[in-house]
Amino acid sequence: MASTSKKTDTNSRIADNKKAAYNYFFEERFEAGMVLEGWEVKALREGKVQLTDGYVVIRNGELFVVGCQINPLKSASTHVNPDAVRTKKLLLHKEQIKRLVGKIEQKGYTLVPLNLHWKAGKVKCEIALAKGKAEHDKRDTIKDREGKREVERAMKSRNR
Repeated sequence: MASTSKKTDTNSRIADNKKAAYNYFFEERFEAGMVLEGWEVKALREGKVQLTDGYVVIRNGELFVVGCQINPLKSASTHVNPDAVRTKKLLLHKEQIKRLVGKIEQKGYTLVPLNLHWKAGKVKCEIALAKGKAEHDKRDTIKDREGKREVERAMKSRNR
């Protein structure tokens, strides 16, 4: 009988950046690998990660996630000095990075981490080329979300 564990799950989500959809319009999405240390992978398996304050920067033709907080486990090894807010390198093809550099130089565009997930035993970070929303756009997002909730409530009460 085969057992299913978190390690063999091919596409499970680790963390989502729910704030990103509220603050940005997404133009394009990319899936990038992450360079992590062993204690960080163990902490990710336990779900000890926060993406809400994270953003992506480009330095010397390489992508880095800044502000992604991975809290170390209490049982971390004594010879490891864990840094929860360490800047983590993202792995993407050189052509994709060049294209992103050109787009980011345009006014108003930024790179935002959307989620972390497992893919074939590796941690992947989904990033998006995004443009910031104005205040009235954020209000429209709230209005649409509340409208959908009201419709769902009406449908639910109607089905009873």
